[in-house]
Amino acid sequence: MEDSKTTLTNIDQKPKEMIRVSISEAARLFGVNSQTIRRAISAQEITYVIVAGRYKVNFESLVKWSQHHTTVKNKLANKGIGQFVEKWKIKNPLYSPNPKSITKQPTEEKITTKLD
Repeated sequence: MEDSKTTLTNIDQKPKEMIRVSISEAARLFGVNSQTIRRAISAQEITYVIVAGRYKVNFESLVKWSQHHTTVKNKLANKGIGQFVEKWKIKNPLYSPNPKSITKQPTEEKITTKLD
């Protein structure tokens, strides 16, 4: 009986979509040299697959790897995709989420009636 519950639970969960990038894309995104990515691959610090003779690096493992190495983390912020974060911030109040404008879900209230 437990097996059927486990199977149903697994069916209900959507599989996580895996994002893979090439070595050159990873280097550009993280602001490092492609050789740095290759060294991380050879040191087995990031996961990858080989598709048609080319390395495809798992993006999630890249992010975890970059957060464990201070120099890579700093390069990500200064030379990589992190340098654009300030430009992406929404400054126009018409388009930024205002806590007052967000509608809250009504909470369920218990209604009790008294019968005489």
